[in-house]
Amino acid sequence: MTTLVRGSSNTLTRDALAVLQPGFVGTTAPEWLLRRIGEGLSAVGLFGRNIDSAGQLAALTAQLRAERDDVLVAIDEEGGDVTRLEVRSGSSFPGNYALGSVDDVDLTRAVARELGRRLAECGVDLNWAPSADVNSNPDNPVIGVRSFGADTALAARHTVAYIEGLQAAGVAACTKHFPGHGDTNVDSHHALPRIDADLDTLHARELLPFRAAVAAGSKAVMSAHILLPALDPNRPATLSPQILTGLLREELGYQGLIVTDGMEMQAISSTYGIERGSVLAIAAGADAICVGGGLADEETVLRLRDALVAAVRDGELPEERLADAAARVRALADWTRRARGAAAEPGAAAQEGTAPGSEIGLVAARRAVKVTASQLPYEPVTGAPYVAALTPVANIAVGHETPWGVAAELRALLPDTETDTYDETSDTAALVGHVLAAAGDRRIVAVVRDVHRHPWMADALDALVAARPDTVVVEMGLNRAAPRGVLHIATHGAARVCGRAAAEVVTGGAAGA
Repeated sequence: MTTLVRGSSNTLTRDALAVLQPGFVGTTAPEWLLRRIGEGLSAVGLFGRNIDSAGQLAALTAQLRAERDDVLVAIDEEGGDVTRLEVRSGSSFPGNYALGSVDDVDLTRAVARELGRRLAECGVDLNWAPSADVNSNPDNPVIGVRSFGADTALAARHTVAYIEGLQAAGVAACTKHFPGHGDTNVDSHHALPRIDADLDTLHARELLPFRAAVAAGSKAVMSAHILLPALDPNRPATLSPQILTGLLREELGYQGLIVTDGMEMQAISSTYGIERGSVLAIAAGADAICVGGGLADEETVLRLRDALVAAVRDGELPEERLADAAARVRALADWTRRARGAAAEPGAAAQEGTAPGSEIGLVAARRAVKVTASQLPYEPVTGAPYVAALTPVANIAVGHETPWGVAAELRALLPDTETDTYDETSDTAALVGHVLAAAGDRRIVAVVRDVHRHPWMADALDALVAARPDTVVVEMGLNRAAPRGVLHIATHGAARVCGRAAAEVVTGGAAGA
């Protein structure tokens, strides 16, 4: 490829590299990444593919910082359904919806602090979390349980608690997805969502949690790839000067780092392309370009670097704007480096409930469980059951790698538990017939996720409960549908600890508060 820059020491080149937050493939840093860090790359984003264990992750971040000690190491670790630390086992922490359902800000703060402690221990210092989106549209295909809930004030107070907990552990919070992705019925990984709410509604609903986050000192804010005509009829938020500079910077008074959502997501890449999109984003007021969930190679870094340099030289992107963006990245890196040093000082106190080995995540998951019995007394499952997992297609943010459900946790309690997974089908009778045949005389536990959004799932569940009234139903998504089964257990999320909490209830053990 043709390179537009003369040398790696060039200030413009270093600034262009500084605003990128790229990903890579592998569990050790490739040579090209280390070389670009030496040339000015100031941040790296980690995904599930980069993590095998806490020890390996700590070695990886140490490898990165051996190149330069102020490099930002970012991760998309929301806990709950979206986990990278525990991508292959499921999270030790319930997600936002579970925390919002409990509505104890001290609990949310403690969970976030323990999650932050574990991240910091592994050398991660920027978390692309929490989601401050108000999930006002129950059919939202990408936010859902990642939101604290549909109540604006609840979402705001838990966003603040999460930020406080995470940053008390020395990990910068990145509140997302500004100015609010909750009222969408399109996933921006696939297309450009549009929110047609009027200005008054946006200020009263979407923006309130972000105002609270700014007041709480969130070190970073992530923009959303969504079109809000009331704010900007032409460009999505990530590329909008009116939204990023006019609204977030000037009206809300935010002075921290503005990070884009992944630039390879179709909402941007299919319309603008990642090079053009990145230039427009920095020009609009963004300070850092997140890329690497899908495009995770050196070529991508060089393409974006050179696009930014060319835009400055062509007069399309003011050099001062790029320099300001790079300075904000470096300022956050300085904060995280100081926070790491403070955490390592002798006598640094751990908050109660967040000591190493704490089970605060399981405590929270148990409290989030809501149990509805159709008849009392409920007869606990004491023999190994048959678990039928009615499984929707996972959205890209959650991914298909992370296991969910209750079968593994039930098997730990009742070793001969059996399970099968059932995907979407129009043949309800065949699905139910298979479940009944496979179960035999075992008790049936039916596990669902967002049953209100999936008619095939609701039909199968109704037919199954009609055939076997003693079926236990576990809902691990939004708890919107009417309770079904002899016992209905809503976990408010599909983290591993949520499955554990449900399994305890199924077998007559711990119950949610």
